[in-house]
Amino acid sequence: MNVVNLNKARKAKSKAKDKATADANAVRFGRTKAERVFEAVQADLASARLSQLKFEDE
Repeated sequence: MNVVNLNKARKAKSKAKDKATADANAVRFGRTKAERVFEAVQADLASARLSQLKFEDE
């Protein structure tokens, strides 16, 4: 017969549930920091390129 600390078992179960929720949210909403930075740089480059191509009315 094994002795089980109920507090540790409860906390482990709670941590596992929270980890599963976090993983599900990461799949639904998450992007890596590298992806966010890359997209921000691409947007800045596109904006700069668009500014270069604009005609100025006088």
